[in-house]
Amino acid sequence: MRVLHTSDWHLGQRLLAFDREEEHRMALDFLLNLVREQAAEILIVAGDIFDTGNPPHYARSLYYNFLTRLLATGCRHVVIVGGNHDSPAMLNAPGELLRYLNIHVVGAFPGELKDEILRLKDARGQTEAIIAAVPFLRDRDLRYSEAGESSFQRQAKVKEAISAHYHALAGLLAAEKSKDVPVIATGHLYATGATTSEKQNNIYAGNEENIDADQFPDLFDYIALGHIHRAQAVGGQSHIRYSGSIIPLSFSETADVKSVCLLDFDGRSITRAETVEVPQFRRLKTIQGTLDEVREKLLAFDRKGDRELTPWVEVIVETDQVIPQLDVELQEFVAEMNLVLMRIRLHRKQAVKAVDAALSESLEDLDVLEVFRRKCRVFGSPPEEMEELEQTFLELRSWMAERQAD
Repeated sequence: MRVLHTSDWHLGQRLLAFDREEEHRMALDFLLNLVREQAAEILIVAGDIFDTGNPPHYARSLYYNFLTRLLATGCRHVVIVGGNHDSPAMLNAPGELLRYLNIHVVGAFPGELKDEILRLKDARGQTEAIIAAVPFLRDRDLRYSEAGESSFQRQAKVKEAISAHYHALAGLLAAEKSKDVPVIATGHLYATGATTSEKQNNIYAGNEENIDADQFPDLFDYIALGHIHRAQAVGGQSHIRYSGSIIPLSFSETADVKSVCLLDFDGRSITRAETVEVPQFRRLKTIQGTLDEVREKLLAFDRKGDRELTPWVEVIVETDQVIPQLDVELQEFVAEMNLVLMRIRLHRKQAVKAVDAALSESLEDLDVLEVFRRKCRVFGSPPEEMEELEQTFLELRSWMAERQAD
């Protein structure tokens, strides 16, 4: 049995003012060819198919076009679970139709544990793989807050509930342990020990790391994870893996190799597990240095030759001086180059006044929680109340995200 594990497509994503349609189309074409060439029998997509709950029309077209063409590759089963960016209602809408094509979609917790269990059948009607298709579990699927509990108690409840969810599934599948077919679980969460390219969004209020690797039940032969964009094994356990995203989704991911996971099973044993690199169709490049160094590096980067898609570049100029019309100067400098200069930032090498630092800082460089903290300080919130204020803010944000996804 050959399985291909991918996640975090984020179709419809925009980087600053630019959409990613061309890159995503090329990445999905590569994925389709890989399924065909490697004769993958099961494709697992572990969440965040789309970047928003209401993706643009072209993103939906990419998704359905991919699934349509996948039918001609020989891949027998597709398992898609929702991530925190996905709208469960949108993913689940064509579910009944897709099921007849052996495409199984679990956009959100279906309400009954047994409905997360997929028994994939071969042409003779025999079970050839069992998938515990666990999507992103929203707070309402896990626990309800109680009056008077601290933020640490709420965090502990989330962690315990996620672990309990997987153990309950393992309990339902205990009788399958003697069968000689792979038992695979999915997940869309932040496992302890995973490393990220940048600060990862909190997908559970007040908590980042949601489960330890050793909290997953031993019953599962492989655990296909999504949410972290960097491909990696978790907790030193090679059978618990993030496949990573298929394109770099921010400038902080430019050093990451984008890949998917290819697995061969002999019964319940993994006989091969390898990462297959996804080509970088558009280069994202960060160039940093003094203004003169930045100019030299831009020239050197432009001379590197033909690229499939025009590279996108951000520039960080190290200076303690005020440089009038820096953006105009640099845009004119690259006007004849084969690149798009997307963003220009300043990096102060020496300590500067707080007001000067604030002026050099862009809102997009801050995460949402940091903006909230600064607003609280402006309005005079006492430091001893900050933890409770942050927890309330994160819960409200989580609630709003769930409402938008629904």
